[in-house]
Amino acid sequence: MTGQGDVLGLIPFARTLGLSVVRNDPTEVQVRLDWDSDLCTGGGVLHGGVIMAAADTAGGICAFRNIPPDAAGTIIVESKTNFLSAVTRGRIDAIAKPIHLGRTLIVIESDVRDDQQRLVAWVIQSQLVLAQ
Repeated sequence: MTGQGDVLGLIPFARTLGLSVVRNDPTEVQVRLDWDSDLCTGGGVLHGGVIMAAADTAGGICAFRNIPPDAAGTIIVESKTNFLSAVTRGRIDAIAKPIHLGRTLIVIESDVRDDQQRLVAWVIQSQLVLAQ
């Protein structure tokens, strides 16, 4: 299993945002991000792109943890995000779980929650499995 630091070493953008990996398991990946005013839009609201990036990172790690043994990796081919609540303080956790594990396509569902456990966003993404 790839360690938390090793995983983020493969995703420099995640480190730039300040993401940390809380759980790294094939059945569930959890990524955390603390609210920061530098990551906000007007009114101190966490930028939607930042929320999407957290979910995308968790989903990408989850997909990678579930690739077939003969695969080289994955690449995202589709992502859909529903925003449900604004985040103006605290932190978010993106929790990704596989919902389809195919040989050529992996589908991941991610819930993004704030530190009050309110659902902030729901994301579903499809990852294409890359051949060696």
